[in-house]
Amino acid sequence: MNVLTFFEASPDEADAPTVDDLQAVTEDVWLALVGEDEVLVPRMVPPGTPFDATGVWSSSVTVSGGWAGVVTVELDEGVAQQLSARMLALPEGEPVADGDIADAVGELVNMVGGNVKSLMPGPSVLSLPAVAAGRAAFASDVAEVCRLDLAWRGAPVRICIHVPA
Repeated sequence: MNVLTFFEASPDEADAPTVDDLQAVTEDVWLALVGEDEVLVPRMVPPGTPFDATGVWSSSVTVSGGWAGVVTVELDEGVAQQLSARMLALPEGEPVADGDIADAVGELVNMVGGNVKSLMPGPSVLSLPAVAAGRAAFASDVAEVCRLDLAWRGAPVRICIHVPA
């Protein structure tokens, strides 16, 4: 049974990636970055629930062209630090500079967004990642069409796709 949060797409959003697409892309990217020994675990989160980490790093990329959408990654601060240390081969447990976290979180969304772009009609282009220390905010003219709520080492990770409303 799939326990991931899923929002049914309206007919206008039928060309959006499915939660299964997003899950497969995210698992492939995570495996490439972290390795097989630590997987993302699905979390049951009710629809409409804000991301529940206390400290958050977020990043997003925009796909435009044959398909338009925004891919967003939100990570608990501890996840962002540990993931950054792992990606940059820094000693685990040592402080990670904000610039290193921004690079790692930006690369994560770039890889997930690039794979989402490849699933959709083209030609399309992927923007540079926008990274922030804080929760992602979304414009009122977009609608969430797909969301994964996951955990890594017990801390929350959220991946979302929004499309123009």
